[in-house]
Amino acid sequence: MIRTELKQLLISKPQAFGPAGEMSAIGKIPTDQSLFLGFGGLEGNQVADPLHHGGRDKAVHLYPDDHYPFWREKYPDVSVLNQPGAFGENFSCTGMTETQLCLGDVFRIGDAVIECSHARQPCWKLNHRFGKPDVLKTVIKTGKSGSYFRVLEEGKVKAGDILIQLDRPLPDWPLDRLFGLIIGGKHKGQGAELKALAANASLAETWRIRAAKLAGI
Repeated sequence: MIRTELKQLLISKPQAFGPAGEMSAIGKIPTDQSLFLGFGGLEGNQVADPLHHGGRDKAVHLYPDDHYPFWREKYPDVSVLNQPGAFGENFSCTGMTETQLCLGDVFRIGDAVIECSHARQPCWKLNHRFGKPDVLKTVIKTGKSGSYFRVLEEGKVKAGDILIQLDRPLPDWPLDRLFGLIIGGKHKGQGAELKALAANASLAETWRIRAAKLAGI
């Protein structure tokens, strides 16, 4: 069972970001404050695009600190990789990579209880943030996606709190396998698995819809 320290708690508000003046809150900064984690996300944290970010299934974004050495070696000139928050994550910790986490994993963190809802689907904003044309493709190729959580019980959280795994109902669905099927192009011949995912209430609604489409249902 996973037990690890929340190394950094990060939040942000939307700022001008894209080449056409698009707004984004990807530039997260750490806070030492104890923040209320509600069903819609962290106190003080905002999203610029509520259609694709935030909401029940994306209340918390976690990106493993374990992956940063890989990215720093690949892009040694990208300064945002010198500290957590490069991927827009709210939670930074170790020991919760896509091979270690499973869909539906439940954790207590501070006064809150959270559940892993899906992996992160990368978008163009990572390329723009890093100033590199291939970040999105590299995330898809490597599966170093990060993860999203929904909130089951609201409560205060802070950096230094311990993430304690309470349950693992779906051990056959590590996030790297899930990401490969739904995003990574490994869905061919996996009709039964995709149909099962489409009916799985632990999976984020958007990914259940995508699983159904990939399964042809």
